Amino acid sequence: MERPLDLEYMWKDEGSGGGGCPALYTVRQVPGGYVVQGKKINEATRALLRQLADDEDAVYVPANVLDRLKDLA
Repeated sequence: MERPLDLEYMWKDEGSGGGGCPALYTVRQVPGGYVVQGKKINEATRALLRQLADDEDAVYVPANVLDRLKDLA
């Protein structure tokens, strides 16, 4: 069984109500990074992605979830 990443919740979509919200998490272990929670994209949009590897996927998130990262820089 694979070990889960050590995640810390950062924030969610400003317009989100209850559960099922797009959200952003930071990965606390080295080398660090982010995990984005969002809605699955449809197959037509997925087909437009470049060089999508078998172990990769994509999700849609509202801009306000990621734009807030600029405030941390």
